[in-house]
Amino acid sequence: MTLFNEVSTGIAVVVGSVIIWLIRKQRIGVYQTALWLGAVFCIILFGVFPSILDWLGGLLGVHYPPILLIIVSLCILLIKLLTMDIQLTRQETRIRFLTQKMAAYEARLTDLEDNGDKQDGGA
Repeated sequence: MTLFNEVSTGIAVVVGSVIIWLIRKQRIGVYQTALWLGAVFCIILFGVFPSILDWLGGLLGVHYPPILLIIVSLCILLIKLLTMDIQLTRQETRIRFLTQKMAAYEARLTDLEDNGDKQDGGA
């Protein structure tokens, strides 16, 4: 095993271990777990066997095969960022709705308290 293979294998194992640790500690949501387990599998696969990229690059006609991994990784990151923005927008909308609903409940409670004070004071 060459030094390059040892370094790439070490990096892949460390990154994979951190992701698996985060999944076990439930720091990553249930829906994202499958995506991250797939990422761990790919990281370890390409880290231990980097020649797969050479073969795949030759098959697809890419003259510098490692760039294929970079392009695919950037596309996956873009999709991940888009899904995070969608989720953030949903959360903001839900928080805004709940805030409006809570303000309406507080106004109703204030009205009920005011009406109760008027009835008690008038008796």
